[in-house]
Amino acid sequence: MAAGGVRYFCTAGRGLEPFLAREVRERFGATEVDCVSGKVFFSTGAEPGQLRKLKSGERLFLLLKKQPPLGVSGSKGKMLHEIKSLVMEEPKCWLDVLSFWRELNGSEGKKEDVSQESPLPLKRKSEEETNIAAKKQKTEQVRKTVSEECQVELGESCMVPEEKSDQDCCTESKTSLEDTSKSSEQEPIANEHPSFSFRVSCRCSGAIAKILTSQEIGRAIGIGLMKQFGWRADLRNPSLEIFVHLNDIHFVVGIPLFRLPLANREYISTAGLRSTVAWAMASLAEIRAGAFVLDPMCGLGTILLEAAKEWPEAYYWGADISNSQIEGADVNIRTAGLMDKIGLLKASVKALPLPSESFDAVISDIPFGKKFKITRDIQLLPDILQEMERVLRVGGTIVLLLSKDLHNRMDGITRCAENEPSNAISEGASETTSAKAFSIDGNSSSVVNGVEDSFLSSQQKHFGSLVPDGIYGVSLGRTDAFIHKYRKISSAVN
Repeated sequence: MAAGGVRYFCTAGRGLEPFLAREVRERFGATEVDCVSGKVFFSTGAEPGQLRKLKSGERLFLLLKKQPPLGVSGSKGKMLHEIKSLVMEEPKCWLDVLSFWRELNGSEGKKEDVSQESPLPLKRKSEEETNIAAKKQKTEQVRKTVSEECQVELGESCMVPEEKSDQDCCTESKTSLEDTSKSSEQEPIANEHPSFSFRVSCRCSGAIAKILTSQEIGRAIGIGLMKQFGWRADLRNPSLEIFVHLNDIHFVVGIPLFRLPLANREYISTAGLRSTVAWAMASLAEIRAGAFVLDPMCGLGTILLEAAKEWPEAYYWGADISNSQIEGADVNIRTAGLMDKIGLLKASVKALPLPSESFDAVISDIPFGKKFKITRDIQLLPDILQEMERVLRVGGTIVLLLSKDLHNRMDGITRCAENEPSNAISEGASETTSAKAFSIDGNSSSVVNGVEDSFLSSQQKHFGSLVPDGIYGVSLGRTDAFIHKYRKISSAVN
């Protein structure tokens, strides 16, 4: 275990790594925070139950190993031997982490994981299992719960952002690995878990993927674990999943802590925008106690839900022109028990029935690209920005999620607006305005712990009284998007 506490890593959507790094520091007092593409490594002594509070991460793991990338050679056998050696060289580390993991699942695991619903049914216990002592029955229930966790989380493997995603290694190596488990005659080292069952989930990308497949790597590691510890391979109902990821940056091995991804919010009935992105947007809005927050194109209300859960002492309003979206948002709000915090109204974002300068923050996902063509988007966006500017108080913030096309055209929109006499601002003032990077230390920076920050420097001009205050590139899965932040510096000119 690390000196500053237990060592973990959490996966994150592309572009959310700086948000996650700052969150683990502020929420858990984490130390040794280290970012790479798609992951944040950290140490913390926080209680296990607190770890579920992470909002910007996808899956949380206990860290077993983190090493530089393996050297690539022309010999498959040599590389597989090296990988296997990495597993066998520190057996005590494996057993120590496993003991800690079982301790978590024996206490917090029962309280948090077992209570969560899973789409995968528990397997019926055999006659032999039903006759064992009560203590062993409870242990088996915990093991089955963890197996559900592994199976559900495997479906989320695409959430780890990498250039190349490979299949779970256990898919193809099932028969050979289990046969090896049964036929292995080498005596394992003494340990307290001789009959422990496991499977290896391996993902491989970069240069090494051109030499070895995920299945080959996973099988080599699996055989090594069986010979080293006497564990039993069980690809359908294991007690434990071992996560392995090899790429050009590192070689990482970990154990998932929870059955479901952190991004799965139990308080959201119908999902809209990815919850991690919605939370990141809300975190940029600088919401304070007593603040009034508006989402004028709220859809199913995901942004409002994430904000209200994290900053409950503010007041929230959502507007949408669609009856079905308002109805869906209402269901989500009731499911989350936030009826007293979030109000809804049917209205067009181009003509909000709200007083001028009545909100401290406006946060919205601009839902273009599906219903409208990009040419019409450009025509509508200035009107939308102007109405958001109108209802925003001086000093307030606007946070928008824009498609790649709208992001590319935003600079032209703001320049056009500045050229109008009513919105003219001196060239010198606009040139001295610079957007600040989101830094986990609170300082402006373009690099965070070796990873390029998601902030992109902006050359945009003012839009009326709105000053650009940051742009952040994020991934929405198959597509990219950009979070734009603006600050209102003076009363809007009519």
